[in-house]
Amino acid sequence: MGLISNGSTVFDAGAMASGFGGAMVFIKKLTASSSGTLSFVNGSSSVVLNNTYKEYVFIFQDIHPATNDAIFQFGFRDGSTAYDATKTSTYFYATHKEDGSQALIAYETSYDQAQSTSFHNFNNTGNENDESITGILRLFNPASTTFVKHFETRFVMNGSGSQMSDSFVAGYCNVTAAIDAVQFKFSSGNIDAGTISLYGIA
Repeated sequence: MGLISNGSTVFDAGAMASGFGGAMVFIKKLTASSSGTLSFVNGSSSVVLNNTYKEYVFIFQDIHPATNDAIFQFGFRDGSTAYDATKTSTYFYATHKEDGSQALIAYETSYDQAQSTSFHNFNNTGNENDESITGILRLFNPASTTFVKHFETRFVMNGSGSQMSDSFVAGYCNVTAAIDAVQFKFSSGNIDAGTISLYGIA
């Protein structure tokens, strides 16, 4: 059975018709091994981060810190050599401890940013063998030199204090220059293990 909207076939027998939506195109995968930073730089090491796609997706799998309770962070580069593009954002999270002693949803004012050039916080996690961060970051139209560059994230963390957290960040880079690179790191210590994969949305 198909889906027709305003006379146009959107789905037919479970397949999306041409011109509706787009495919995720794999670009690059980086694997951490006691790495200080992981960087995706347009034009370097087969990385594409330009006007080829209007949306880019970073997928994080089992990001594990070398240092206990370190905060996973990201920064955007807007044409210089520093990852200091000006950002404004919001941050909230839900958390639940294994022993049931804490369960809450909260806005985290210490993690949001207001016209900041600092690296942005994702979440903190422990360095025990069963502790890591998994999630996604979406960056919209980074090559625009007219509009701000929006981004959003969702991260799941099991970590320090035997707790589960689900965190959300939304914001924008308030610059007219194109975003041409993104870097990831922990607030202290190395990225002990994990992978980050970059996709473009065609």
